[in-house]
Amino acid sequence: MGIAGLGNMGKYHAQLLLDGSVPGCTLAAVCDTDRAVLGAWPDIPAFTGSAEMIRSGRIDAILIATPHYFHTTIGIAALKAGLHVLMEKPLSVHKADCERLLRAHTDPRQVFAIMLNQRTDPYYQKIRHMVQGGELGAIRRVAWTITDWFRTQAYYRSSEWRATWAGEGGGALLNQCVHNIDLFQWIFGMPATVRSLCQLGRYHDIEVEDAVSAIFEYGDGMTANFIASTGESPGINRLEIAGENGLMVLEGDTLSFRRNEVPMSTFSLQCPEHYARPAVWDVDIPLPSHRGGQHAGILRNFIAAILHGEPLLSPAAEGLNSVELINAILMASLRDTTVTLPISSAAYEKLLKKLIAGSRLRRKSKSAHPRSQSHDFGASSRC
Repeated sequence: MGIAGLGNMGKYHAQLLLDGSVPGCTLAAVCDTDRAVLGAWPDIPAFTGSAEMIRSGRIDAILIATPHYFHTTIGIAALKAGLHVLMEKPLSVHKADCERLLRAHTDPRQVFAIMLNQRTDPYYQKIRHMVQGGELGAIRRVAWTITDWFRTQAYYRSSEWRATWAGEGGGALLNQCVHNIDLFQWIFGMPATVRSLCQLGRYHDIEVEDAVSAIFEYGDGMTANFIASTGESPGINRLEIAGENGLMVLEGDTLSFRRNEVPMSTFSLQCPEHYARPAVWDVDIPLPSHRGGQHAGILRNFIAAILHGEPLLSPAAEGLNSVELINAILMASLRDTTVTLPISSAAYEKLLKKLIAGSRLRRKSKSAHPRSQSHDFGASSRC
């Protein structure tokens, strides 16, 4: 494995490989433009450009942990070179670039995955199993509030590219909430329409969204509220799922299910008492004390897919859904309209280019615009 980009996540993944946490895989090369960062592992072959590492012949697979815009260009180069690819989230910044990246994956023998590590969490796996297995009956309403992503202004100042349209392509949605958005569509599927209010720089001196309120509507009438912020403290992470058969709530390490003795639609039509409610059972759902393999779990699955044909937990193609839904949320807010899915990838790319044209990163330094650079990248960038 070679790692492109030695920011926070790149270093973390490198240490997992060096610690032997991923059987069958060794760290064979690293890549970054900051030679000081490369010197952290003097025994590992180091490159200052991703193209050099890809052509070196030293690696069978690459983990791309660079700033978001580079995911597409480095990913395409690696796929064309025949490497297996594991992409840090998000797959790319917008739907059009995701489609370009996925079109480059033409050889089914190449394993292409994305680091959606929350899919390894047994709590979310259990919720998905119960929802898709019909345990809750038809889902009527979902509400997910994730406001425990608190970030300081110092965090946003840590890198020039961060929290800019030109450097990151978005804020809380694309950086923090991509995991939650992925889980949302993984469990419930993609909505039919989206309405939203994305507040740009409400809590921080940034040009992208740090507070989001979105409403999703599904073809079967199910509705969902999605609320997120990086400006609240202490914040909360609470998922409510209201179905015909009861209410499921995940908050902290507690997953509860209040099950109706009779499905709501049947009870409301047949109950002779006007104000009565169906009796409920408090169902105890046994779950492990841990929260799954997380990043190491996705890495192990990726390597097992290469070596043994194990099915992927997070195929790259599924990474497009979360990016498209994020694009739709931002588009709905910026245009103050209801957006119907699937969105036009060309229309969102055009909208994003307008935002990039006024980006602080572009005004500050034209050379800092990710699309104006080659496949190289800076170690000061944190993915």
